[in-house]
Amino acid sequence: MAIEITHVRFGSTVRTEDQIVQYKWKSDTGTGDHDKATLVDWIDNKNGIAYVGSGSSRVTVGVVHPQSGRPYLRTYADGKWTNNLLNLPTF
Repeated sequence: MAIEITHVRFGSTVRTEDQIVQYKWKSDTGTGDHDKATLVDWIDNKNGIAYVGSGSSRVTVGVVHPQSGRPYLRTYADGKWTNNLLNLPTF
């Protein structure tokens, strides 16, 4: 199953990808929301596919594993990490 991430929630006033704590999403089968750890695990270990946008503006979401700190989600387009998640509405 693939999901489109549509909204994000930040855990602090700092608005960076690693500070997103919750993601709202939609798919062909419904809608939902999950915390960061759940979606990181889903993509890393359960072959989950997530993206932002649609059509020609669709961008894949991947997991970043920093040397220090916890893994987090970030978009990946044209061979480089991008910040499309920061442009989504908050909830």
